[in-house]
Amino acid sequence: MLTQIQREPMILNLISLRGSLSKSFLSHFPRKSNPAISLKPFQNPRKCFSWDLSRPTLACYAFDEFPNEVNEENLKGIEFLQLMEHRGICANCQTYTWLLDLCLNSGSLVECKKLHGKILKLGFGNESVLCNKLVDVYFALGDLDGVVKVFEDMPNRSARSWDKIISGFMAKKMSNRVLDLFSCMVEENVSPTEITFGSVLRACSGHGVGIRYVEQIHARIIFHGFLFSPIISNPLIGLYAKNGLILSARKVFDNLCMKDSVSWVAMISGFSQNGYEEEAIHLFCEMHIAGIFPTPYVFSSVLSGCTKIKLFDVGEQLHALVFKYGSSLETYVCNALVTLYSRMPNFVSAEKVFSKMQSKDEVSFNSLISGLAQQGFSDGALELFTKMKRGYLKPDCVTVASLLSACASNGALCKGEQLHSYVIKAGMSSDIIVEGALLDLYVNCSDIKTAHEIFLTTKTENVVLWNVMLVAYGKLDNLRESFIIYRQMQIKGLMPNQFTYPSILRTCTSVGALDVGEQIHTQVIKTGFQFNVYVCSVLIDMYAKHGKLDTAHVILRTLAEEDVVSWTALISGYAQHNLFAEALKHFKEMLDRGIQSDNIGFSSAISACAGIQALNLGRQIHAQSYVSGYSEDLSIGNALVSLYARCGRMKEAYLEFEKIDAKDSISWNGLISGFAQSGYCEEALVIFAQMNRAKLEASFFTFGSAVSAAANVANIKQGKQIHAVIIKRGFDSDIEVSNALITFYAKCGSIEDAKKEFHEMPEKNDVSWNAMITGYSQHGYGNEAVNLFEKMKQIGEMPNHITFVGVLSACSHVGLVTKGLGYFESMSIDHGLVPKPSHYACVVDLISRAGFLIRARKFIEEMPIEPDAMIWRTLLSACTVHKNVEVGEFAAHHLLELEPEDSATYVLLSNMYAVAGKWDCRDQTRQMMRNRGVKKEPGCSWIEVKNSVHAFYVGDRLHTLADKIYEFLAELNKQAAEIGYVQDRYSLLNDVEQEQKDPTIYIHSEKLAITFGLLSLPDTVPIHVMKNLRVCKDCHSWIKFVSKISNRAIIVRDAYRFHHFEGGICSCRDYW
Repeated sequence: MLTQIQREPMILNLISLRGSLSKSFLSHFPRKSNPAISLKPFQNPRKCFSWDLSRPTLACYAFDEFPNEVNEENLKGIEFLQLMEHRGICANCQTYTWLLDLCLNSGSLVECKKLHGKILKLGFGNESVLCNKLVDVYFALGDLDGVVKVFEDMPNRSARSWDKIISGFMAKKMSNRVLDLFSCMVEENVSPTEITFGSVLRACSGHGVGIRYVEQIHARIIFHGFLFSPIISNPLIGLYAKNGLILSARKVFDNLCMKDSVSWVAMISGFSQNGYEEEAIHLFCEMHIAGIFPTPYVFSSVLSGCTKIKLFDVGEQLHALVFKYGSSLETYVCNALVTLYSRMPNFVSAEKVFSKMQSKDEVSFNSLISGLAQQGFSDGALELFTKMKRGYLKPDCVTVASLLSACASNGALCKGEQLHSYVIKAGMSSDIIVEGALLDLYVNCSDIKTAHEIFLTTKTENVVLWNVMLVAYGKLDNLRESFIIYRQMQIKGLMPNQFTYPSILRTCTSVGALDVGEQIHTQVIKTGFQFNVYVCSVLIDMYAKHGKLDTAHVILRTLAEEDVVSWTALISGYAQHNLFAEALKHFKEMLDRGIQSDNIGFSSAISACAGIQALNLGRQIHAQSYVSGYSEDLSIGNALVSLYARCGRMKEAYLEFEKIDAKDSISWNGLISGFAQSGYCEEALVIFAQMNRAKLEASFFTFGSAVSAAANVANIKQGKQIHAVIIKRGFDSDIEVSNALITFYAKCGSIEDAKKEFHEMPEKNDVSWNAMITGYSQHGYGNEAVNLFEKMKQIGEMPNHITFVGVLSACSHVGLVTKGLGYFESMSIDHGLVPKPSHYACVVDLISRAGFLIRARKFIEEMPIEPDAMIWRTLLSACTVHKNVEVGEFAAHHLLELEPEDSATYVLLSNMYAVAGKWDCRDQTRQMMRNRGVKKEPGCSWIEVKNSVHAFYVGDRLHTLADKIYEFLAELNKQAAEIGYVQDRYSLLNDVEQEQKDPTIYIHSEKLAITFGLLSLPDTVPIHVMKNLRVCKDCHSWIKFVSKISNRAIIVRDAYRFHHFEGGICSCRDYW
């Protein structure tokens, strides 16, 4: 054993050995131990200098024992140096390096500074190794001033020194210092390394520098040849992606030869964050194929992308990969999965993932609560909210806002008020998101007063809250308050955004305030929103709904962006104003431009097809909508019902109607109005009765359609029942319903009820006046119609084309030729209306009915339009009445050219020859009719008795009471003859036919129907009969006498007009 005196010089000699700085501490010790000296195993030099003062000092680790005086007092680094000096041993650079490591391990800043002082004192301050070590120690111990001082005092700052200080400041997240140092480095012409650029790029990301600065650094990276380094390229990809330059990021990514997992993650995240979700998913697939192990962060990004673009099936496949790679326990991956399944919505899977999470955070609860809230499951969302609070997790403002939105969508005001209390208690009431959600809650629950109170308490001038209030008053159709809110915004200097203008414009559209809407439009132009797609779509909708389709069309053409909402708004406007061809033309143009239609576009196009009964085109559009994923859309289903119903396809209409799961009033309206407009009025009334029995709430449109159907079949009993329901439901003051009732009573022969309905209307429109004028005209009350027309003009109501058809017909029915021609001329002169074929037909009827057949012919020849069949038929009918063969043959010639298959032409021509006594010509006409296979429409008359409609044909003996009817008819004929009636049944037969034919076979259907009515109905009930053809002269005379004999009111509606018989007089005054 060596003595203590022998050991001590050995230790000091070992420490004083001066070897190369590159050699390790172990190189100073002999490789083989002396057998007389026991050495401890020595593996790690750092272990020797662990700064634990309770252990022996540095050199003692090489021996079993240590001097007693040293063991008695633990030595510090500086004291150890003093001991070395005391022994005459000089410390070298390596010694100070080891001692600084001891300071780093112990965390003693004081000792570090003392050593620093010794280093400077002994002249080691220029040693690069010591300077770099001092920088490391000062960084580690948090003395940044010391770092800067050491760095500034360095005589030669190498790239490594710059890397150390830049990396150190980056580790401290002091991005400004990093960028300043990099600028100094560039000024000193020191070439940066990979580490330098990597740290600087990370500093750019943290500091939020401009993209121009990043591009300059990128240029230096290329200059120094580091373009293909992942250390540099990875943060560069992130920077470009963060600034929205996704193409630049992709270019950097593609230039990488060796992509690591960080490269893939940076690029995938960049795509996802910039809205390129599909590209992110495709890149993830490439990453997977390349065999790169996906990180949990990648899974989170790609799953979020799947959620955003609704690729839920891909998301489910990714869930399987999450399990495979063991990321299913990562909280942020589970949060992304919960969000994915909540949006699908698949709450079974969402809750399963949620329940298996080992660590749930606020985001976990927020994701599921938001999903439940958005899908309307407010109860489940509130229950989860309670669990969240029990778990001592504080719900954030987003969670509370989601819950408030759920309550708002469900109208759950009570629960919303409870949440409002929590918001106040939790101090969230001043949060912008929560304020908006609270306003939305009370607005959607129609508590506008509370909403306004909350609005007044808000301190932040947030334009979103002002927009919510505009929506609130818009729901009430309160344009006045909406405009006040808008004006206050302007006074406070708040700049309206793209949602402000649509809110108030929709209110203008709803209340019909086009003038105010046009003023708002000027404000839109002044503030530069005239090209904003969202604002323009609402402007187009406003103008389209108010019939200013040209203006709407101009706005659409100014849009630089192809917007489906704007196109469908215009298409819908055309369809609503019966411009069906224009609607379909724009629909086709929209598709040709590559714009995919939405459900509104498809439903409007199908409705346009219904309007022009284009069944095949409607089916094609239906097929397109099916392929586009709208097979179960309610608006398209309703449009299809209307299409098939209006085209007379009853079975298909029923099938489409039955396919609709959630039928609304529009579904029923489509079926009812479709059947009514296509002539299936009885079926329409049956459907209305079913709707009524189902206790479904009918709209004014439903009632209007039902009343119109009853009018078309003259079902006065059911029509009156519908009228009673209308009064009960409070729709009797609605203009459109009242208009339908006026038409109904007029068509059912009850002109007094129509007149009463008209005069009781609180407000009238042009349709109201037209309905009453037409009603008077149909009933032969020409003077009343003319007087009403004059009154209409006096109050400033502008007549339209329909008005003039009614008033011209009225003049025709009572022989007011001069007045009628004056009205016709005033159409274009006074009212700027271009006459249509129907108006020319009325004038021809007016002139020819009065016996001016030559004048009528001349009028037709001088017409600016080509005469149609209606005009020629009118002239031919008048020629039959006035026995003018020449003009009649002229009219018949043109009529047969236009409609050779129409039986009415042959019948009129035949009758004209018969009344003129030209039997050969009559027979030739009938033979021509047979040769051409044209069948005469049989005359038929209807009468309703005890809820049953009874139909009669000429000479009909099929009725169960036929014998009684003919017996009573003979009695009526006898009584009529006694007071002057002369039967004219032979006027169309020659002498031979009069002798050969059985007289009873020529008894017209209206005589049989009236006779049956007299037998079956009480004396106080008027006889109402409908006929499909014009009443002949004989029947007209006979009914006058019967009305006198029976002392009954008899009302006959033929194909042309109404005849009111009472006391032997007809309302037409024998002029028809």
